[in-house]
Amino acid sequence: MKNRLVTVFGGSGFVGRHIVRRLAESGARVRVAVRDTEKAYFLKTCGDLGQVSLVPVSIGSDEEVARAVEGADWVVNCVGILYERGSRTFDAIHVRGAERIAKAAARAGATRLVQLSALGADAQSPSAYARSKAAGEAAVKAAFPEAVMLRPSVIFGQDDGFFNMFADLARISPVLPYFTHVVPHAEGGGGTKFQPVFVGDVAEAAVTVLSESDHGGKSYELVGPTVYTMREILEMILHYTDRTTWICGMPFWVGRIQALFLQFLPKPLLTPDQVKLLDIDNVSDGSQPGLSDLGITSTTAESIVPTYLRRFRPYQQQKKLRLSER
Repeated sequence: MKNRLVTVFGGSGFVGRHIVRRLAESGARVRVAVRDTEKAYFLKTCGDLGQVSLVPVSIGSDEEVARAVEGADWVVNCVGILYERGSRTFDAIHVRGAERIAKAAARAGATRLVQLSALGADAQSPSAYARSKAAGEAAVKAAFPEAVMLRPSVIFGQDDGFFNMFADLARISPVLPYFTHVVPHAEGGGGTKFQPVFVGDVAEAAVTVLSESDHGGKSYELVGPTVYTMREILEMILHYTDRTTWICGMPFWVGRIQALFLQFLPKPLLTPDQVKLLDIDNVSDGSQPGLSDLGITSTTAESIVPTYLRRFRPYQQQKKLRLSER
């Protein structure tokens, strides 16, 4: 991999920055294609002088995308959104944007392409997000047949938008809600099931499929070692933050009503489409290869999540911990 030029679209994002760092550590030259280069300057310290470069790119522009992949040996696309705003729609980003990158990579002579998709990508899904991810995969495969699809479950890590969001919510809200079709506390009443995967494992998977030649055209489901219900995840968060917030199971119809209002927040806590997505378990059925097939041992949430959720503990608890460490 040493001296290979790799273009990473969305390299300043939560997952992208970890991939950039791993690529730089492996000796690759990394070109980071982002909308705002000023916000991505921190990536320059991931490698030696000149090893990581930044280029401003809109994935809606054929010319800018072509310029970003010019001369690249390999290409990684990490661009994705969780909700739609204005022109940034699922179709524009997940389908047409991904297709534009794949076509440009093929024309530029890149030999490998990694597309970060999502576990649960399904053309028949009731969720527009999941349908767009499936359509994006199909468009990329049509343009670049040897592209590798990585389908992670919910991703956890220092700056994640999942565990951190609920931990922050627990500080200000007396209730942490989740949605279920079964009476809470009854069997099966824990809500949606997830199989969270560590962001470092996702980055390692991306670098592995790039550096080895026998992964072309394959899809990998990236999941952690444990399946949790939503209730169990919330209990874990409260345990590691020393909070006593009430966990409340609610019917999905309540979630649909809440989403009608919450979707209009600058950064929505919940959208109607996300409620549809939450109605489907986000776990691997084992039919597709995963981290173990790439020689990667999946990291447990219990070994990582406590290290970054401790900042959400009550002030008095933090003070006691500091005093006990003296």
